[in-house]
Amino acid sequence: QLQLVESGGGLVQPGGSLRLSCAASGGTLAGYAIGWFRQAPGKEREGVSCISSSGGSTSYADSVKGRFTISRDNAKNTVYLQMNSLKPEDTAVYYCAADVSWRRLCRAYEYTYWGQGTQVTVSS
Repeated sequence: QLQLVESGGGLVQPGGSLRLSCAASGGTLAGYAIGWFRQAPGKEREGVSCISSSGGSTSYADSVKGRFTISRDNAKNTVYLQMNSLKPEDTAVYYCAADVSWRRLCRAYEYTYWGQGTQVTVSS
């Protein structure tokens, strides 16, 4: 069974940067599309960014375009989310998820395997 573990979250000031990592065990990420999702208190889980299994296709939520970059290193069995120019509204628990099918719209219900999440807090 594919297991995902997120890391890299933390407390950062507005305007700062963080890089989240999603590592896999129990299988290889190479055959999976990967999505990053986030959930703030009292809000629904939303898609942030998704990447196809080859890395050739990516998509981003409008709220993070130009600030976040998703990438993957299949040799390291890891997917990354580089987050720059962070804003307080980016504060949430961030999850990575995997599914065998790539879809341009990052919709949580279409992803099968999920990590436990990592907290990102943007505050001065």
